[in-house]
Amino acid sequence: MPASPSSSAQAAREALAVRLAHLARDAGINGRELSARCGWHPAKTSRILRAKAAPSDADIRAWAAACRAEDQTADLIATARAVESMYLEWRRQHRDGMRRTQQDVLARNAAAKVCRAYTSNVIPGFFQTAGYAEALMRSITDFQGTPDDIPDAVAARLARSCFLYEGGHRFVVLIEEWVLRTRIGSAETMAGQLAHLLTVLPLASVSLGIIPLGAERTVWPLEAFYLYDDHNTVVETLTAGISIRQPREIADYARAFTGLARMAVHGDAARTLIRAAADALE
Repeated sequence: MPASPSSSAQAAREALAVRLAHLARDAGINGRELSARCGWHPAKTSRILRAKAAPSDADIRAWAAACRAEDQTADLIATARAVESMYLEWRRQHRDGMRRTQQDVLARNAAAKVCRAYTSNVIPGFFQTAGYAEALMRSITDFQGTPDDIPDAVAARLARSCFLYEGGHRFVVLIEEWVLRTRIGSAETMAGQLAHLLTVLPLASVSLGIIPLGAERTVWPLEAFYLYDDHNTVVETLTAGISIRQPREIADYARAFTGLARMAVHGDAARTLIRAAADALE
């Protein structure tokens, strides 16, 4: 089963630190000498080498120059930026509002032929109605204290639903039953969302499974995660979105998804659970 979703990001940081350490070793200098050449305190070098601090572009340029390895600067900077893109704090992503993040997810869905999603907290974005998305984004924006561009962000999120209808895309989705009974927005908003789920359930592009409240757990409830064509897994935590590309961890999430799917009900049984959740709103 999956370990901490940040382990891939940390492993990538450590791999970058090893590359930087090798540069210094190849140059025949120790950490103290490198620090002197770079003009900073040795403690900073130590933090970078222990993967406790992420080097900036300027740090990498100084490091490469100190090691007389300027020819590796561009590649090292590209690697460092890729590492940082694996662990993206929501507040940082949403510093100008949520629209840009939603557009990035739209592009990810456009590129994927098969998206497998497990959600234990909310209805996945490509199934959301405008009212549900607005209520959810309002609570996220209020919690994070980030700029309010909710109308534009909702429009970008709803654009994902086009992939349900245009062909060439497949959505295999697992939802915990309590998500159906967790009210986001008003009762009217939630009723509209549940009714929308019933309309997407029969689509040829959709496989929707619901894990009943009373199911015997063979896989414990996990954080929400999305697998895109077996090449990338995105895990959503309270504070960050984590992009996993390490094959071993992707395989762990795929195995977890398979275990969760065995507990889910589909078709008429799933439809019954959605209707029961809607009836409970009355």
